[in-house]
Order: sequence, then C-alpha cells, then structure tokens
Amino acid sequence: METTRSMVSFDWAMKRLLRNKANFEVLEGFLSELLSRKILIRHIAESESNKTDEDDKSNRVDILVEADGRELVIIELQYDSEADYFHRMLYGTSKAVAEHIRAGDPYSEVRKVYSVNIVYFDLGKGDDYVYHGITNFTGLHTHNELELTATQRRAYGKTAVGELYPEYYIIKVRGFNDVAENTLDEWIYYLKNNRIKDGFTAQGLDMARKILAFDNLSDEDKRRYLRSIEERRIKDGEIHTALIEGEEAGLKKGEAIGLEKGEAIGEAKNLKKVIANGLRAGFSVETLSTITGLTPEEVMKMIKMIEGEERNK
Repeated sequence: METTRSMVSFDWAMKRLLRNKANFEVLEGFLSELLSRKILIRHIAESESNKTDEDDKSNRVDILVEADGRELVIIELQYDSEADYFHRMLYGTSKAVAEHIRAGDPYSEVRKVYSVNIVYFDLGKGDDYVYHGITNFTGLHTHNELELTATQRRAYGKTAVGELYPEYYIIKVRGFNDVAENTLDEWIYYLKNNRIKDGFTAQGLDMARKILAFDNLSDEDKRRYLRSIEERRIKDGEIHTALIEGEEAGLKKGEAIGLEKGEAIGEAKNLKKVIANGLRAGFSVETLSTITGLTPEEVMKMIKMIEGEERNK
C-alpha cells in the first residue's frame, strides 16, 4: 500500500530552507520538471518581500534564481487573489531584465528570464492547471512565424525568436485533481497537499522528503512553522469576521432606517473593517482592492479616512 509523508508547505520552505546551497537540489528538481530540461542553480538572490520572523503575515513569496547559462528564474507563490497579478508578472520580468544588464552593454547581453507563478486562487479563466506563455511574432498577411536568421541562431545560441524573450509559467494549484499522471504532477500534488507519496519519482522529491518533512525539522524550525500556520489562520479569520460583521451591520441598520439604506451603510462599514484588518495584516493596496471590489484609488481614500479616525481617537 502506497503511503504519503507530511511535508512543510512550499512557501515556508522557500523562505526558510531552500535558499541554503546544500538544499538547491529541491528547487533544481522542481524547475527541471517544469522546464523539461536539467536546471542547475548558481545563486538565489534575497528578496525584501520574504520576511522570516514571527510577525510575517505575507501571503506571497518570491525568489530570484540565477541558473547556469546566465538564465534568471523568478519563482513567485501567491495565496490571495490579486486583480492585477498578470501585470505584476510583467513588472517582475521587466525589472529582472533591466537590473541584470550593465550600463553600456549591448542589448545582446539581455538575460533570459523565466517567470514561474504558483497561485492558489483562480487566476484568469481557463480549464487547465498549468499554463505556458511565450512571445512569438506572426505575419498579419501570411500568418507565418517570424524566425531567426542562421547568423542570429549562431550568435545567440537560440533557435526561435521567442526564446530570447521572457517566458511565463502559471500553476493554478487548486485546479489540480490530485491525480499525478507525470512527474510534474507529482510536484503539483505536493504544492497542493503538502504531502509526497512514497512512489513519486520526480527530480528533487527525494531531497524534499529528507529536508521538508516536518518531523525532520529542528525544534526551532518546528516552532516557527507552527507559528506561521497560526498567523495564516488568524489573518483568514480576521477577513471572515469582517465580512460577517459587515453583513450584520447592514441588517441591523436596515431594520431601523430601511433595507436599501441599511445595506449601503452595512456595506461601507464592512469594507472599512476589511481594509482596517487588511492593513494590520500587511496587505497591499492591490490586494485590498481585489478583496473589496473597490478601485485602488477608493481603497486609498478609505485608508486615509481610517488613519484620520485613528489620529483623532
């Protein structure tokens, strides 16, 4: 009978364990399965968004990997829905391109960037759980794809124009049906369930079994991991409570001054409560915009109102 082993979540592992050079094998295995070729990591850059202390309530994790061949790989993991996430993917790759070319270098020195996005919300509309995006140029009249010349292929070491541009991968974790039909699916099974079946053979999973098993953590890391889980529960609870309180406020006001006006007041209080809790949890304006349905400008107005009330207390 096949068994499964409980592992720590991938986001926590990326923050605490996988930056250690001795553990690069785990990320190398994941990227090798995703990109369908062997990936060797030279360096993992730190990110300001990846706090590791007990006050960290971030719902996102991102790291920048420098791989052999001067390639850059952005790995981003996001739990909460974000309306402009596609734009953030574009910004991330653009920033990586701009920051990794020296002033005066020719454009041929622009580095290849891969953007790997592991999302736990329903990003866009589609019926698959893994998507790949690449830039191609197609003739408006002939519909033929623009190709590199033989000279360009030799100079750049590429066979197609699209290979010069950033590539995007989106893994919609919750869309996976838990049936692992290949080694990439084995990785996605772990990303979704925090478990690895003993029969899984994907690259990197053997090392993951050793270093990501909860029972194999140090006592301090066990405490940190359990604390991170509790922080996540508290944040989710704050949002859920705010929604309930807003609904109740709308009903009570509706009984006294009419349902329509009461619902409006209740909704305003609800949004205000959600934004206040979100600010305490460290949410960005973009995330608050997604949660509330308000525009970023409306969210900022609400934030200023909340801050003004706090100052006047």
